Amino acid sequence: MARRAQVLLAWLAGLPRTGVFLFALAVVLVGLFAPGLVGAIMLLLIAAGLVAVLRVTWPRLLAARRAMQLLLIAVLVIIAVVKLA
Repeated sequence: MARRAQVLLAWLAGLPRTGVFLFALAVVLVGLFAPGLVGAIMLLLIAAGLVAVLRVTWPRLLAARRAMQLLLIAVLVIIAVVKLA
C-alpha cells in the first residue's frame, strides 16, 4: 500500500500544484453541498487521499502538523457520516 501511495505522490508532484488544489477544493465543496450519499462519497474520497499522503509523509512531519492532518481527516469523516444519517 505504501508503494502505491508513493507512486500516487510522484504522479501528483508532476501536476500543476494550483490545478491539484483547485480540483481538491472542488471535490470538497461538492461533498459539503451535495446531499446524502454523493456528498459523503466525495468527502470520503478526499479523506482517503489525505490518509495516503499522510502515511507517506508521517516520518517527516512535526507533531503539530500530524495533529492537524489527523484532525482534518477526522472532521471530513465525521461530516460524511452525518450526511449518511
